[in-house]
Amino acid sequence: MKIVVLDGYTENPGDLSWDGLKALGEVIIYDRTSLTDQNEVIERVGDADVIITNKTPVSAKVFDACPNVKLVTVLATGYNVVDYEYAKSKGIPVSNVPTYGTACVGQYSIALLLEICHHIGYHSDTVHAGKWQNHIDWCYWDYPLIELAEKTIGIIGFGRIGQTEGKIAKAMGMRVLAYDLFPNDFGREIAEYVDLDTLLAESDVITLHCNLTPENTGMINKDTIAKMKDGVILINNARGQLINEQDVADALNSGKMYAAGLDVVYTEPIRADNPLLKAKNCIITPHMSWGAKEARQRIMDTIVMNVKTFMDGDPQNVVNK
Repeated sequence: MKIVVLDGYTENPGDLSWDGLKALGEVIIYDRTSLTDQNEVIERVGDADVIITNKTPVSAKVFDACPNVKLVTVLATGYNVVDYEYAKSKGIPVSNVPTYGTACVGQYSIALLLEICHHIGYHSDTVHAGKWQNHIDWCYWDYPLIELAEKTIGIIGFGRIGQTEGKIAKAMGMRVLAYDLFPNDFGREIAEYVDLDTLLAESDVITLHCNLTPENTGMINKDTIAKMKDGVILINNARGQLINEQDVADALNSGKMYAAGLDVVYTEPIRADNPLLKAKNCIITPHMSWGAKEARQRIMDTIVMNVKTFMDGDPQNVVNK
């Protein structure tokens, strides 16, 4: 079994081991492969049996040029980088890694919110720069400090990650609202399910934890923002395409939206002309909320299982059955 990893660096920059995968066959690992040059992908896949990719696209062209491929497994939950329908037509299963980041992604969304509330990194920098030791007062803060207790958080998409965030928010004394297409009893123990308009109107903080679909692409836009409270806080570490970036930038600059904490943007890596880069009170981090070592270890373990179960004739986590 020949296995090619097209872009292994973000999954394993050196703090994990590929040994579990190497025990299953010949493994060739590339740190990075072109995101735009499918000819490079074809050259690297060659006669491999298994392709492992994170963000490197695997198109129909690759499948046609590499007829030995029998399995593609993605180092992530999302699998839109693979032409999985074409793979299905050729009898090639595509597998993913579900639920690996529930704890760390939910935790990170709260971290973004707390940074907006306290600007801890900024104030630490001012102390190291000498501002405190030279200050006329015994303490200071350069941004308003926000207490979250008794405020309302509205979570759009209340699956595993949304519910994890909801538990933390509830523990901090927040009222938790949820909007989800499939309410369940676990969610009802944490939040009050409401319709989307109610959530938009009543929430002091709105967070996104839904899957990206054609129906919800750009769901945070000037029309939905108009339904929100003045001074609302927006958190998004789900998918960048859920928001209209210009509309959010406009809302931040006008003061309609107090702040945004974003770990994802529409086009990644972020483009220099992204309007959010110059928007007021907008924290942007580089799509890193999934990257805790514990979460990446779960990815590694699941990838090994995906390949092994395929070899055993019972492939798991297949998304294109």
